[in-house]
Amino acid sequence: MKSVITVDVPQGSYEVAIAPGSLDHLGTWMQPLGLGRKVLLVSSPPIFKHYGERAIAALNQAEFDVASVLLPPGERYKTPKALQKIYDAALQHRLERSSTVVALGGGVMGDMAGFAAATWLRGIAVVQVPTTLLAMVDASIGGKTGVNHPQGKNLIGSFHQPRLVLIDPEVLHTLPGREFRAGMAEVIKYGVIWDADLFEQLERTPRLDQLRALSPELLHTILTRSCQAKAHVVSQDEKEAGLRAILNYGHTIGHAVESLTGYRVVNHGEAVGIGMVAAGAIATQLHLWDADATQRQHALIAKTHLPTCLPSGIDLDAILASLQTDKKVEGGKVRFVLPTRIGHAIVTDQATPDVIRPVLEHLRAEAEVRP
Repeated sequence: MKSVITVDVPQGSYEVAIAPGSLDHLGTWMQPLGLGRKVLLVSSPPIFKHYGERAIAALNQAEFDVASVLLPPGERYKTPKALQKIYDAALQHRLERSSTVVALGGGVMGDMAGFAAATWLRGIAVVQVPTTLLAMVDASIGGKTGVNHPQGKNLIGSFHQPRLVLIDPEVLHTLPGREFRAGMAEVIKYGVIWDADLFEQLERTPRLDQLRALSPELLHTILTRSCQAKAHVVSQDEKEAGLRAILNYGHTIGHAVESLTGYRVVNHGEAVGIGMVAAGAIATQLHLWDADATQRQHALIAKTHLPTCLPSGIDLDAILASLQTDKKVEGGKVRFVLPTRIGHAIVTDQATPDVIRPVLEHLRAEAEVRP
């Protein structure tokens, strides 16, 4: 099974290729793009241990001149300080304007490698080779790159579209179960905001908490439909002037939870799961969608074994304050992505603190009563 999806953006279209075994042909996929010979591979030690040598061999076979730099994994290391290591490697290996950065890893590697490519010599090519489900269906597509600020996630960044996104589903076999579930949060997101058929297919699937519970056909469907949704939205709104904002569903409160817990308690997908539960409850409070839809979403998130309540000890006032630094604040008002039915969502500033606080209190109370 192989799918190729085109992302059409003003700076030039590119392909998202989903093909089992494609990692061993990375250089072949890159050859038609007219790139220079010099390549800097950015990865993390755990991913490089599994796939680094294979990626380098595939690039060398296509006569690319490859150097590599390894960064520590984890959201808390997505900082300007860590970014400096990429710049140092780019300087050491004399990357030129025709050179390419290849991001081999999850969303953190993709974000940092992409931002480094966007800013080195005022912009060089980047190729995304995602190795996590979350990066495959979301982070690698659309050109959002950046690093975190101590006061908020992804506050320092740039839009810089990749020249190619190459997805090899076979690399998911080494993905830890927790990271697989994190990726499923983004898949559920697409079902809620865009693709009701995908949502219903997930509902019919008995288990969603581990890769081996999915057939190869279902995994391919999940990857393809999620990537198609992301590509369609990005093609219509590259820089989040309108429609693309719906892709932030679950991320507003989710980002606050991540940053306030130091990126150590929940991972990104888990935070998005919590954020979707909160957003669904807010939408219900505002009579935007009904209680049945809220329950269906909650059941799907729970079936994926993602958290559905706030981490213990988190301060609600700190969450509300953090929302004010969110990138989606406009005119001092937080703009929330809220669902109106399964498969459709809107962006609204109706979610005031008076509406948000009771929802957060309920999610905190849920955590306190659980063993």
